[in-house]
Amino acid sequence: MTDVRGASLDCLVRIMDEGQYSHVVLKEALEKLQFRDRRDRAFFTRLTEGVVERALELDYMIDQFSRVRTEKMKPVIREILRMAVYQIKYMDSVPDSAAINEAVKLAAKRKFGNLRGFVNGVLRALLRGMDGIRLPDPETDFPAYAGAVYSMPSWITETLCAAYGRERTERILEGGVNERPFSVRMNLSRAPEEEILSSLAGQGIAWEKTEGIPGAYILKGYDSPAGIEAFAGGFLQVQDVSSMLAGLAAAPEKGSLVLDVCAAPGGKSLHAADLMAGTGHVEARDLTEAKVRLIKENTERCGFRNVSARVWDALRPDPEMFGKADVVIADLPCSGLGIIGRKSDIKYKLTEEGASELAVLQRRILDVVWQYVKPGGRLVYSTCTILPGENAGNADWFEAHYPFRPESLDPVLPERFRTEETKNGRLQLFPGEKGTDGFFIARFVREAGA
Repeated sequence: MTDVRGASLDCLVRIMDEGQYSHVVLKEALEKLQFRDRRDRAFFTRLTEGVVERALELDYMIDQFSRVRTEKMKPVIREILRMAVYQIKYMDSVPDSAAINEAVKLAAKRKFGNLRGFVNGVLRALLRGMDGIRLPDPETDFPAYAGAVYSMPSWITETLCAAYGRERTERILEGGVNERPFSVRMNLSRAPEEEILSSLAGQGIAWEKTEGIPGAYILKGYDSPAGIEAFAGGFLQVQDVSSMLAGLAAAPEKGSLVLDVCAAPGGKSLHAADLMAGTGHVEARDLTEAKVRLIKENTERCGFRNVSARVWDALRPDPEMFGKADVVIADLPCSGLGIIGRKSDIKYKLTEEGASELAVLQRRILDVVWQYVKPGGRLVYSTCTILPGENAGNADWFEAHYPFRPESLDPVLPERFRTEETKNGRLQLFPGEKGTDGFFIARFVREAGA
């Protein structure tokens, strides 16, 4: 497993110290490891994702036993120690001695042989004293406690506490580190539900139905679509329930023209195409060739002929589309704090200034894309975050400045999601509360004659 740990180390340096995106780095690494045993790939994925998810907690533990604080360490040594501590605390299948010995070997292999004694000493001291580690007092310093337990930067904890109170904030933080379900949505216009389930059963894949959402299932024992025949054949789309709800909110009628203005990787566009059963047309747009290529790959895999994809900057008006779309899906760039359980590096990259700039960017995009909705047509604004400024704040602003009225979400939502807010066309989901990612949806109808 030494080379698998080495691959994990390389990824962690790229993600945590060079600022590269975790999902991109992991995808590239797993492609290189594709011929390794499935257990090796699973070990690599869990170790790499686990260290990113728990980095601040691991640092807190290491700092109790190291004469050099983690923030002052060389990146390779810091990641080697994080990896070893994660294995000691969270991977029962790895003997503690193996975690320590492999860390020492990695240090030597990466030309830090002079620090083998340091790595060995810190880890053995931690192993002896781990049960005695004292956490910050949550009553006197909850942000510090949240950093040590949930690996959440203090400013985010403070922002969430101010918006939602400590009790809900702690549930959000727990949801960000708990195991997430592997959710898929069936393309029911491509094949009957029973046929897709039969394919899964033929591969020995267990599932659990998600009530209230047609074709929504949780697959058991899987965390990626690799090797699932129904996915390769285009009958399944990996998609969280929260994102499926945005597709239901769009609710395009057969024959509609749907414009998805920030569409990559294309989940909501494909959902709209499926809901229209191959009729109408979905135009999926995004900013770069790379993002549009992802949309095209998913579209081709799923076999939808009523979807096209093109490069277009959502900030740039397209007069040819003014007043033509029956539905505009505006799932806009956001801080992403609703999906930190799936992309944990988001919480380390985000700053307060960055979050504020994103809220402004969302308004600038909305200022353009509302014009594409025909009178009587629908606009769905959504984000995968939980920050009020990007969600309710922007929905309030949009409602006050443009010729749109809220439209109730209740007709399209499963009962367990309906609230007083959903009657007014808004839904705020929080990680860990209803089995979904954190997500916000607002549904509007353009006034007739406006």
